[in-house]
Amino acid sequence: MKRTDTMTELPLLGAAMMTADLEELQDFILEQDRDLEIQDFFSIELLNGDWKAMATRTRELLDGYKGRLGIHGPFWGLNIANPDPDLREVISRKYLQGLEVCEFLGATQMVIHSPYTTWDFNNLDNFPDRSAYDRVRDNCHATMAPVVKRAEEIGVTMVIENIEDKDPDIRCILADSFNSPAMAVSIDTGHAHYAHGSTGAPPVDFYVRRAGNRLQHIHLQDADGHADRHWTIGEGNIRWHAVFRALSELTSNPRLILELRHKSGILPSVQLLNEMGLAR
Repeated sequence: MKRTDTMTELPLLGAAMMTADLEELQDFILEQDRDLEIQDFFSIELLNGDWKAMATRTRELLDGYKGRLGIHGPFWGLNIANPDPDLREVISRKYLQGLEVCEFLGATQMVIHSPYTTWDFNNLDNFPDRSAYDRVRDNCHATMAPVVKRAEEIGVTMVIENIEDKDPDIRCILADSFNSPAMAVSIDTGHAHYAHGSTGAPPVDFYVRRAGNRLQHIHLQDADGHADRHWTIGEGNIRWHAVFRALSELTSNPRLILELRHKSGILPSVQLLNEMGLAR
């Protein structure tokens, strides 16, 4: 991982939050221009309403900000591998709305969700000649082609986050298949730890190594391997030294985003990771 000033300096943590949370955590973000992921705009209701009013408030709170800004894109019910052309048109439009938000805010990254399920892991090889793999990929390309084109035009990278992915490689292969700087990879540590604990997937640090320099974003949350906890760092049992050791091998400088259910856990998480000698 790229160091900020010297080879011995710890990587700088960022955070994910709503604009309302930014009201409280503005100094934390702005004092060191930490990476920030705004999450209001995954709401379909907001995208269908007056999202510019919210985005305008976000911009006001970020006056003078020079860090890397991203958003979490819409995802509820929006599987990018949907086989229905009519539904794909709707899904494409929702992701294009997310990019419109990015352009308005000056955001350069948008998180989207992997289409792959645990069922896929057990069943995609149940068909000849990898036809099921091809079908999922082709559906994704049909959905996302106009979105990728627009993201390239405005300089936004979409990062595909693991959700149920038991196979650490499958969404990396999907990202590569677009052959575009607008498609890269994200890891959610809690999702990976759930897959490890509940479905027999590799541990979190293996996900990092398998993504390699495709990795441009990571959601940091603690968990127990059973559910998607989004706990404060230290409350679960993820092996953080192993995770940050794997991250230190990368040169892609991924955004290290604390994505916690309770935003009151952000500052304690930063403090603990600093005390562990892993991040600041």
